[in-house]
Amino acid sequence: MITSREERGQTIVKNSGQVKRIDECTYSVKSQSNKGEYLIHKVGDEWLCECPDNQYRHLICKHIYAVDFSLSLRKEVQTNRVIQEVDVSICQFCGSNNLKKDGIRKNKCGNIQKFYCRECHHYFTVNIGFERMKHNPQAITSAMQLYFSGESLRNTMASLKLLGVEVSHQTVYNWIHKYVKLMKEYSENFKPNVSDTWRADELWLKVRGNTKYLFAMMDDETRFWIAQEVAETKDKHDARTLFIQAKKLMGKQPITLTTDGLPSYAVASSQIFKGTNHIRQIQLKGQTHNNKMERMNGEIRDREKTMRGLKTTNTTILQGYQLYHNYFRPHMALNGKTPSEMCGITIEGKNKWVTLIQNASKHQNCQ
Repeated sequence: MITSREERGQTIVKNSGQVKRIDECTYSVKSQSNKGEYLIHKVGDEWLCECPDNQYRHLICKHIYAVDFSLSLRKEVQTNRVIQEVDVSICQFCGSNNLKKDGIRKNKCGNIQKFYCRECHHYFTVNIGFERMKHNPQAITSAMQLYFSGESLRNTMASLKLLGVEVSHQTVYNWIHKYVKLMKEYSENFKPNVSDTWRADELWLKVRGNTKYLFAMMDDETRFWIAQEVAETKDKHDARTLFIQAKKLMGKQPITLTTDGLPSYAVASSQIFKGTNHIRQIQLKGQTHNNKMERMNGEIRDREKTMRGLKTTNTTILQGYQLYHNYFRPHMALNGKTPSEMCGITIEGKNKWVTLIQNASKHQNCQ
């Protein structure tokens, strides 16, 4: 039986802007009798509200019901996207299974079977995404996994040598440059189910010995790295470009944004994220800290130390690490899932690098 408080909670949710998410354990709900707001905190498995009904009468109030209904609605509207392994038993152009084998293409890494489609008359191989490459997909993707998980180019080269793959460190970099660009263009077509609370921060980097600043934006709940930008300065940088990029890629703006006190964030938020609750006065403890963002900054710093600085401002290395962080790196805080999986994007297959590269190549060929 639905109680009157549940009905009022549903009514609150129906009115846009009544429920705001501060973080995963804190929400604010507008009072229905005055201009104030009530904070709802999660303690263990229980929601607690500041209103008299919950605080003094120990009842589940309409504000808590509103938060519950809001969370239920978010789960209902979320859509999952599954990036499947490429099926090599059908034509990659028309999907027909009316195929015939049409010879062998010899390669240094082995022989590759060629196929002919009797329906659309296209020739293709099962080496999708790795055409005309001297080395097999396993070697190439192993190199990318090694590099983005912390090894230098030369250490990656040495590790591949133990597997019988003789390449130079420049070849490893060429692989990274080629496939990061391909995957980045493909992944920009996704719309991750990020939450309504985002975080932004900056950290300094060395680019050819000169100090630059990496501005980054991350989703609070899923830790999905939304957008990035390398700037010449910190205090005089215009953060609006970063905010516009994030808004365009996610197809929405956050309800709550947490940053430090840098003035450019306040300017960008007021102009690009109109109506967003911007939290600027962060603390080391409490609910207004920026620890999650600092944790990601630590990941980037560890990667930069191995490289001993970056060579160019618009390097593909940072773009590649963003892809690695979002789609390939499991996070302990997410129970071993990747940020993309938390956002409803699942990459299937034993080798997720191959799955993503092959799907990106197919998408590029269809354009």
